[in-house]
Amino acid sequence: MEMAIMQQPSSQRRVYTVKEIAEILGISKNAAYDLVKSENGFVTVRIGKTIRVPIESFDEWLNNR
Repeated sequence: MEMAIMQQPSSQRRVYTVKEIAEILGISKNAAYDLVKSENGFVTVRIGKTIRVPIESFDEWLNNR
């Protein structure tokens, strides 16, 4: 019996980079790194040395500001 593999389309991104957070907020990249490393109220995910922020979590945090 074959098992279908469900994959999310690559066009549907689920995370922001720190650079994207900086651009969205209009702050420097260093300030964005400080924000994501602090107790900020949104989820961050570390993959090795990289930091990613789930779009849903960040947008919810931003909308409640």
